[in-house]
Amino acid sequence: MKIIITVVGNDKVGIVAAVSQKLSELQVNIIDMSQTLMHGSFTMMLMGELNAEADFASIKKELSTVGEQIGVSIHVENQELFDAMQNI
Repeated sequence: MKIIITVVGNDKVGIVAAVSQKLSELQVNIIDMSQTLMHGSFTMMLMGELNAEADFASIKKELSTVGEQIGVSIHVENQELFDAMQNI
């Protein structure tokens, strides 16, 4: 399954490191990534791929916890749902 992860918050050192480290721990492969800074605001969008045994709900919860710890908002969606919402 592919997932879309968005990270939004005030820019600070370590956001990319914290998110990518947690994804590695969760065995989520980063397929594509884009990030930008605008007047101190940080935005990152990633596409990840889960292995067959992965628990989507658990991954979503763990990434949300990382977001709280580092002071950013992390949102995770199934890629198929994300794509469908973009076509509405």
